Amino acid sequence: MTRLPASERRALLISAALRVIDARGVHAASTRAIVAEAGMSLASFHYAFRSHEEMMRSLVEWVLEAESSAAFASLVPGADIRDTLRDALQAFFEYVVAEPGHERVMQELVQYCLRTPGLEHLAREQYERYYASAEQLLAAGATVSGTAWRIPLPDVARLVVAATDGVTLAYLANSDIAAGERVLDFVADAIAELALQPVSSTR
Repeated sequence: MTRLPASERRALLISAALRVIDARGVHAASTRAIVAEAGMSLASFHYAFRSHEEMMRSLVEWVLEAESSAAFASLVPGADIRDTLRDALQAFFEYVVAEPGHERVMQELVQYCLRTPGLEHLAREQYERYYASAEQLLAAGATVSGTAWRIPLPDVARLVVAATDGVTLAYLANSDIAAGERVLDFVADAIAELALQPVSSTR
C-alpha cells in the first residue's frame, strides 16, 4: 500500500472529522471514530497529529482557510469599497450554502468547547482566528479600493464576524438564500460607511 504524504493524511482525517461531527456531534468524534470514518489506522492519526486537540485546531483552520480563500479571490483592484465588501461577503455566503455541514461543525465546536471545562480556550482561539482573518480581508479590501478605515480595523473585523455569524446561523436554520443575500446588502452598505472614500470619488 502506498504511504500517504503527511499533508494528504491530515486532509483525509480532517474531512472525516467534519463528517463525523456533522452527523453525530463533537462528543462522538473520538480518534477511533475519525480514523474509522477515514478508513485509516489509529497509528495513521498519530503520524498526522500529536493530539486530538491539535486535530480540532487544524479542522478550524482548514475550514477558515477555505472560507477566506473564496473571499480573497473575489477582490477586484479598483472596485469601490462597498462593492468590494459585498463581493467578499457573497463569496463567503456561497461557501456556506455549498458546505452547510462545515458551518454546522464550526458552530457546534464553539458551543461544545464553551460547555466543556478545560476546553473554553479553544472557543476563544476559534474566534481570534475569525477576527484575524476578517482583519486581513478588510485591509486587503481597503488597499484594492484605495480607501482607509475611519475606526480601528479590529473593531470593523468584529462587526464583520458578528454579521457573518448571524447570516450563517439564520441560513442553517431556514435555508433562505434570498434573505441572506438581502441582509448582506445591508451589511455591505453599513460597513462601507466606516471607510474614508478616496478623493477621486468625491469630486
